[in-house]
Amino acid sequence: MGRSPVVATYSIVACDREAGQWGVAVQSKFLAVGSVVPWAEPQVGAIATQSYANPRYGPDGLALLREGRSAEETIAALTEADTDRALRQVGVVDGEGRAASFTGDECHDWAGGRTGQCYAAQGNILVSEATVDALAVTFEQNAHLELAERLLECLAAAQAAGGDRRGQQSASLLVVEKDAGYAKLSDTVVDLRVDDHERPIVELRRIFVLHREIFGVTPKEDWLAVDVELASELTERLSKLGYDGGDLERAFFDWAGTANLEERVEGVARIDPVVLGALRKQSA
Repeated sequence: MGRSPVVATYSIVACDREAGQWGVAVQSKFLAVGSVVPWAEPQVGAIATQSYANPRYGPDGLALLREGRSAEETIAALTEADTDRALRQVGVVDGEGRAASFTGDECHDWAGGRTGQCYAAQGNILVSEATVDALAVTFEQNAHLELAERLLECLAAAQAAGGDRRGQQSASLLVVEKDAGYAKLSDTVVDLRVDDHERPIVELRRIFVLHREIFGVTPKEDWLAVDVELASELTERLSKLGYDGGDLERAFFDWAGTANLEERVEGVARIDPVVLGALRKQSA
């Protein structure tokens, strides 16, 4: 029997139904774990496929969920059709927030999972079950956080509880929401991967901060009105950076595009304070 590489890892699949988001967070002593384990589709569900991972569990599982199967029914259908199911591990959350987790009898110890409302946590080749417990408890205790940050907290807690007993190498964070991604033309809200790093969760958190700076949303009531004084400051700072000309709006938009902040710009009548901070930092 040919075996796929062991994607020994811990992961959590989850959703925030009120926000309309589904996501997966994962860490492993495995190169580029984000290229194999996480799958998600808004209003449909999220899936993590690992251990001797069957990559078809991702698209095939989402197809089953799209047909209306529950998380439990989806796992049953996937594993019943797989002669190597004893080697597999998979977690699923469906469109209704129902969760299920499966660990085959031949997965390497420690291996297992926990489920609760809107999440499934699982792992294999772990130091102990404390890693999965930490995923579950941290998710349950952080309902006040947005889903992406909540999942990052889960990964950090799981690592602190022991993690993959072989060590660390890669991590990934995927969150989807209908029409909430780039330019409101994508369903992918967050798709960040650390493929090879000594401390992948720390690095994942660092690039998540960068992601939030570029793609995050500041409530409109917190935006600043651009009065004469602020307009003068903007003109001066843009000119210092080489964006000259009498058209402040054009110069501001051109700078924002090169700074990858165009998603946070809507003319120059009002300005996102995050964008203003970035301009001030660049032109200091």
